[in-house]
Amino acid sequence: MTGTTPEGAHTEQEAAAWVRSMFGRVAHRYDLANHLLSFNIDRYWRAHTAARVRDVLARPDARVLDICCGTGDLVRALQRARSDGPPVMGSDFCHPMLVAARAKVGAGNLFESDALRLPLADGSLDLLTVAFGFRNLANYDAGLREMRRVLRSGGTAAILEFSQPPNALFGALYNFYSRRVLPAIGGALSGSRDAYTYLPESVRRFPSPDELAAMMRAAGFTRVEFERLTGGIVAVHLGRA
Repeated sequence: MTGTTPEGAHTEQEAAAWVRSMFGRVAHRYDLANHLLSFNIDRYWRAHTAARVRDVLARPDARVLDICCGTGDLVRALQRARSDGPPVMGSDFCHPMLVAARAKVGAGNLFESDALRLPLADGSLDLLTVAFGFRNLANYDAGLREMRRVLRSGGTAAILEFSQPPNALFGALYNFYSRRVLPAIGGALSGSRDAYTYLPESVRRFPSPDELAAMMRAAGFTRVEFERLTGGIVAVHLGRA
């Protein structure tokens, strides 16, 4: 496995094109679906991630970028958590998502870019974050190497991503919800059932927190740690460049 594998995609290029198209179709209802399907807990997950990197955000000279920023919810959470310094930047390769993000965080600090090929110099960032977007990359190892490239020595990477709950009973309930309930509701809200069928499948195929931590170390990150939230539905990984 190199990265996400949507049904029918046979190459990394096809996988990336499918993901871009899928997010473009659901952008207009993405926030509503996220908040409803997570019972608004997704707001807490992002706020908690911002709190975990508050030490970097507190530095007035810190340069911060959220990749795969979607509609800008984590950009906004990070911005709220910092009191001084340049605005948090956001990037995404799906234009309709960036259009939605501009309504929240403004257009000045958003740019359209593939997370595997960021238009940034080596060592130019102090903090790089990604929330629920890393799982959708066409190549996970390449994504981690690119994150490492643009972070300065000592910079921090934070990955907030869905995971499989470690408790068997809770995991069974979660899998029933994600495979049976989520596609029906998400499809009805967005008009794209395949997007919310893809979601639980992409989570099922995604590396475990331990495996992702090992991949981060292999990509050159140190002091790698992770924290499970909400019974292990999601995990926050932190690492230093």
